[in-house]
Amino acid sequence: MSEFSLNDLEAIVAERAMASPEQSWTAKLVASGQARAAKKLGEEAVETVIAAVSQDRKDLVSESADLLYHLLVVLNIAAVPLQDVLNELQLRTGQSGLQEKASRPKS
Repeated sequence: MSEFSLNDLEAIVAERAMASPEQSWTAKLVASGQARAAKKLGEEAVETVIAAVSQDRKDLVSESADLLYHLLVVLNIAAVPLQDVLNELQLRTGQSGLQEKASRPKS
């Protein structure tokens, strides 16, 4: 099996977002707007959590794929490149998660 990356998926989402909503689920979701796409992302997050808690490996893999896809759709609509998210993650790897969390402004 060839290497497939989130960058590949980001490119596919961007391409399909430009298609006709009658021909592409991605285009239909993008045309529905950020609120609808974000709602789908939330639904997929909940389904991923349920799969993890139930310790169903097959469902966890499947729901995680759905979650990543819908995240990339939400990022696409917001014009946020995946690289921006990856850069943020890279910044956070320079310190422990506890240190990073403690450095956040209190709200």
